[in-house]
Amino acid sequence: MNRGHIGVLPRAPRLEDDSYLDFMETLRNFNTRTLFTKILPLTFDPQGESNPAIRSWKRLMRSQQQQTWQKVLDRYASERDRWEAELDAAERKRPGRLHYDPAFQVPRYAALDIHLQPGGYVNDSLAGYVFHHGTKVFYQGENDQDELHHQVASFVVPPADGKVTRVLDLGCSIGQGTTALKQRFPQAEVTGLDVGLPMVRYAHKRAVDLDIDVHFRHGLAEDTQLPSGSFDAILCYILFHEVPERLFPVILREIHRLLRPGGTLTVVDAPNNKNLPAPNRFWLKFDSAYNCEPYSPAFVASDFRELIEAAGLTVTHVGPTPTFLHLTTAVKNAP
Repeated sequence: MNRGHIGVLPRAPRLEDDSYLDFMETLRNFNTRTLFTKILPLTFDPQGESNPAIRSWKRLMRSQQQQTWQKVLDRYASERDRWEAELDAAERKRPGRLHYDPAFQVPRYAALDIHLQPGGYVNDSLAGYVFHHGTKVFYQGENDQDELHHQVASFVVPPADGKVTRVLDLGCSIGQGTTALKQRFPQAEVTGLDVGLPMVRYAHKRAVDLDIDVHFRHGLAEDTQLPSGSFDAILCYILFHEVPERLFPVILREIHRLLRPGGTLTVVDAPNNKNLPAPNRFWLKFDSAYNCEPYSPAFVASDFRELIEAAGLTVTHVGPTPTFLHLTTAVKNAP
């Protein structure tokens, strides 16, 4: 039975699943907001990570993440045919809006179980469903109505001439930012691109459910196969810390190619700071070692502004957002 939505958030298949996820959300809130403040003083001590309190915090964080994913995956996998048929039906209902090549080869770097999600974003046909419910918990109930994605979309800087006809959400995941961009720029053609086919198939299904007319494309951020100079604005939300360091300049060069003169780039991602405070270094190390975030330390340590400018873009703003993420904007100058 389809249990409907709460706003834009789909209910889990069964009430017991909703209850379980509510419990996991409460546990994550406790771990991150209460327990972490208790162990925070210990993180300043180089030997502190061997402390039983810190070790317990790590175990709770990792177990909560693993059990959340597994519960959602098990539930959806038990009726796999039903959900795959739902994805197929969405493709038939709104053809010409989802673009993918069955022969596409996923690069090895993208095939990890990022954030411990079983199968990651590319290896399970139901990854989009699992990701949506799992990240409800990850966002701790603060993104149930795509609030954070609408905030991110609001950061996108239009070109100086005000013309916004084509927008790209690069690394779109399940398309929450893509639909938010369409709602911000209703006259524009908005496209979301991601390396995970299960993610963009679910993103398309989700957009159909919301009756928001956007395009989704399965592809690589470093080689999009999209026309040069075809976008007025490009958004990258938490993309760069999920790719290997060697791809940072490659993706930025691709962005430069895709933007028309005067087009803008908006990046919302982890802060670039080689001198992070001790608690932040502790969390970064935990995420890398225990939460399958192998690429994030290199991004945090990079001189991202220098990389952007080396790609031919001019940085116009660098600063914090209301969350722990940072905002960087840039423009492609006229030749």
